[in-house]
Amino acid sequence: MLKRLFTSNTRIKLLTLFVMNPDGEFFIRELTRKLEEQINSVRRELDNLKRTGFLKSKTKNRKKYYVVNKEFIIFEELKNIIIKALSTREDISNEIKKMGDLKVLVLSGQFVDKDTSSVDMLIVGDLDKDKLANYINGNLRTARPVKFTIMTEQDYSYRVSCNDRFIKDIISDPDNQILIKKI
Repeated sequence: MLKRLFTSNTRIKLLTLFVMNPDGEFFIRELTRKLEEQINSVRRELDNLKRTGFLKSKTKNRKKYYVVNKEFIIFEELKNIIIKALSTREDISNEIKKMGDLKVLVLSGQFVDKDTSSVDMLIVGDLDKDKLANYINGNLRTARPVKFTIMTEQDYSYRVSCNDRFIKDIISDPDNQILIKKI
């Protein structure tokens, strides 16, 4: 999505890094390592972003550091765009798949703009709960804390066979997004 709005991959990476770390100070070599980009493209995009007013620079210990200008006129709007782009359903699904053997993943609640749902995420399978909690707390930018339920494949199958209301409501709600369904 951002690639269509912003033509430079390096600029997208820089914007994302600075927006997600608004108190950070970075020098050019550090940025090239973090972003895995060529120094010339990083330098060019830093100059472009500085000219627009998005970045400021300061010298410390004979190094030029770049910091985000939090007073930039569209800083909050840019931050919201980047956060929304980073929290796409596909990205969420791909990241959670890496944490274990997923059988079902359903996004509901705030992920589908509903306040009334009992959970925001239903996960069925065997995965590392600590990794999931770290991912949700550290990577997902949401309006409120994410409520999630994890259950085993056996528990899920039992609840489906008993016509459990909780499972039935989540699976049958047309607004909810079933991203993975291997059962």
